[in-house]
Amino acid sequence: MRAIVYKGPNKVAVEEVDDPKLEHPGDAIIRLTSSAICGSDLHMYQGRTVEKPGKVLGHEPVGVIEKVGDAVTSFKKGDRVVVTFNVACGHCMNCIRGFSSACLTVNPEMAGGAFGYAKMGPYKGAQAELLRVPFADFNCTKLPGSPGDQWEDDFIMLADVFPTGFFGTMLAMVMPGLPVAVFGAGPVGLLSAYSALLQGAGQVFVVDYIPERLELARGIGAIPIDFTMSDPVAQIEALRSQHPAMNTLLPGEKKIQGIVSGVQNLAEHAGIPIEVTRSDPVTMIEIMRAMNPAIVQSLLPGEEKMKGVMSGIDAVGYQAKDRDDPSKENPTQVISDLVRLVNPTGHLGIIGVYTADDPRGVNEHAKKGEYLLPFGQLWEKGLTIGTGQTPVKKTIIMLRDMIIAGVAKPGFIVSHRISIEDAPSAYREFSQRADGFTKVIIKF
Repeated sequence: MRAIVYKGPNKVAVEEVDDPKLEHPGDAIIRLTSSAICGSDLHMYQGRTVEKPGKVLGHEPVGVIEKVGDAVTSFKKGDRVVVTFNVACGHCMNCIRGFSSACLTVNPEMAGGAFGYAKMGPYKGAQAELLRVPFADFNCTKLPGSPGDQWEDDFIMLADVFPTGFFGTMLAMVMPGLPVAVFGAGPVGLLSAYSALLQGAGQVFVVDYIPERLELARGIGAIPIDFTMSDPVAQIEALRSQHPAMNTLLPGEKKIQGIVSGVQNLAEHAGIPIEVTRSDPVTMIEIMRAMNPAIVQSLLPGEEKMKGVMSGIDAVGYQAKDRDDPSKENPTQVISDLVRLVNPTGHLGIIGVYTADDPRGVNEHAKKGEYLLPFGQLWEKGLTIGTGQTPVKKTIIMLRDMIIAGVAKPGFIVSHRISIEDAPSAYREFSQRADGFTKVIIKF
């Protein structure tokens, strides 16, 4: 079969590899119809993990079952399925508690296993024509319809990014009516914002610097924030109305002129005694909320201290860009900003990846996953933090049924559909965050 194989930093190749075989009675072999390239795959592609060349990549598969082992009872040949990126047994202590992301039996190195990823066990990846799925009764989820139908792009999001985005809202304890900020407008960040909106969040801000991704955020009803924008006043002014989500300005659109000198007055009037920093999304979001007259008129004395958001989601991880110079990395930029932005007693959900081993980290501490964080401010605010890999099985049935019902359509993030032969160039473009590259689907 053809598969995408990691060949070393910044290099993958399409190669012929052995077809998978049933190795255990609980296995299934699926023939893929779609597989996705994930931002996490780029960690390996860029040499940011300890993985050695030779691994088949990928962990987001949708396909049709080709054969099943004798112990598989829930599925048969011809069933259409999506496979969770977690490889889990379904019966260990963590699995039965709902933490299939930390399965205790599938990986001798650590808790948790996954397809085609560094340190996550011996499992070949899903960017291939065929995939062996262990513990198939648990790791496969049945789908309606047929390959290539109107649900194909939506269903592939169930393998990872839609449950991960939703899990971010769970970690951040998103509640109806309350404001949310999501840092990162990649696939997971966009689907975190989408999940928050589906749950009735009052305002959802999405912070990034790539115009196409910010445009997608606005398209779903979120409020986009470009942290590199030279004139944040345009956004501040646009968001002073009763319904700010409808009036947001993006980079490249007409700027509001003649009000730059009044920025400090706006900030003081809003009760924010800080210098307005043009590249600071925290300040921008605080002023946007504080200058909304409907919010201001609703506050009791003292409540102006809650000028931030109640839930903050880090969908970026350790490759966060420095706000002042996006050509450089600042691994703690997003977490530090969120600690400043989230209101006292609020919640942080950290679903962006932070690894314990990063050979290309910005310094010796970062190479070992060690970071300096504003823990004192976090403690003083009484913030809660949720982190970790997503237990996909916990939400996949609910999210599948939302897609079937027409309530959710997470496939809106798909930007490119390619053949497997085009994968090396797609990896290169995606890694460079080329124009328009948001989510790439390999079609078989």
